[in-house]
Amino acid sequence: MSLDSFFEDDMDNKTSVKELIKRRRRQMLVHSAIYYDMDTQIITDDQWQRWADELHKLQENNPDCMKIDCWDYEFRDWDGATGAHLPHRHPWVYAKANFILNLNEKFNHEN
Repeated sequence: MSLDSFFEDDMDNKTSVKELIKRRRRQMLVHSAIYYDMDTQIITDDQWQRWADELHKLQENNPDCMKIDCWDYEFRDWDGATGAHLPHRHPWVYAKANFILNLNEKFNHEN
């Protein structure tokens, strides 16, 4: 294995950790909006908590991956206990939550 490939593998790992952190942050925001603002849910509380716990561990174990320009400030001290304080009324979050709810409703109606 060359020295270059060693660093590329590390970069790929960091990139995948950052991407997973982004995904989980967005899921926490959107599903918190669905739960707290729209008074419904499409995932179980248990699923939400699994994602929350995973995000908390990812952020705790990878502090160098925390500044990714994806809700960094809002998740800076987040411990995964609740999504109530997250900015789920932000226009982007609310629009995504509505989109996901509409997809879920369409999928359930077709099946």
